[in-house]
Amino acid sequence: MKTAVVILNYNTRNYLEQFLPGLVASCEGLDAQVIVADNASADSSAEFMQSHFPDIPLIVLEKNYGFTGGYNHALQMIEADYYVLINSDIEVPKGWLEPLVEWMDGHPECGACGPKLLSWHQRDTFEYAGAAGGLLDRYGYPFCRGRILQKVEKDHGQYDRPADVLWCSGACLMVRSSVWKSLGGLDERFFAHMEEIDLCWRMQLRGWKVTLVPSSYVYHIGGGTLPNESPFKLRLNFRNNLLMLENNLPSTLGSRFKTRIRIFTRMCLDGLSALVYLLKGKWSFFRAVMQAHQEYRRLRRPGEMIPNAHRPEGLYKGWIVPVGLFGKKS
Repeated sequence: MKTAVVILNYNTRNYLEQFLPGLVASCEGLDAQVIVADNASADSSAEFMQSHFPDIPLIVLEKNYGFTGGYNHALQMIEADYYVLINSDIEVPKGWLEPLVEWMDGHPECGACGPKLLSWHQRDTFEYAGAAGGLLDRYGYPFCRGRILQKVEKDHGQYDRPADVLWCSGACLMVRSSVWKSLGGLDERFFAHMEEIDLCWRMQLRGWKVTLVPSSYVYHIGGGTLPNESPFKLRLNFRNNLLMLENNLPSTLGSRFKTRIRIFTRMCLDGLSALVYLLKGKWSFFRAVMQAHQEYRRLRRPGEMIPNAHRPEGLYKGWIVPVGLFGKKS
């Protein structure tokens, strides 16, 4: 097939019931197939799929491999030109897929692309997880066109031209399968969170483009598997941010020494965040940051130095936090 649209499900049977019929309908008449991979859910998701959607291919994984391992295992079993990684809590309108396929067909230099991500709750507003394409500041803080920190813009058409970005959200991401395979898929050390930023960054270092295609848009609920106030989610974000920098900064900066300085600075900023959590009495959040740094030290490995690495798009030279808080450039 040309396009495999793959949901990695983990205990979100309610979203499958709500959004899967519309997703399947949106692919009718196209050279595309919806596939569900179940990450050892405990909410009878697999049984629900077998009884209510017997015609949809179902991959049942023997344990929860996380977002990274789940997709790596599932996509090994699927042959297609393009993979679409899509969350179960995404509502798609008719015609969302065609612009992504057309873009990839017409731009062989593009390794991945994504749609505008709009809020399911406020449909005229960008959704936090990806908005209109992702960027990254010098210390590894992700932000988006249409979202800085917690400030999210309304969609007034201000980002309605295709744009090369550093990353598109893994909530809905189309990847050229040949590129996916050449990179070895997602880094399984991450388990979940920031793995798509790492993947897109690795693509760009090797010369592939990552593009936001605004003629495609989807609606995302967000927080379907892990709530935003989860210490576990916080731990993954802090840990994986450091792993991502370790993977990609050496080639981006052309120096392992500069990489160590940048990561050390980021870890100091993390320490300040942990102190704020402590002063606010958020003990579980404080512990999550400390545990994240411990796990990073255990999991880290020197990032690859890629000869003639390409300069990635979407890297902001300053620090985005003051911009988000005070509207001032650092």
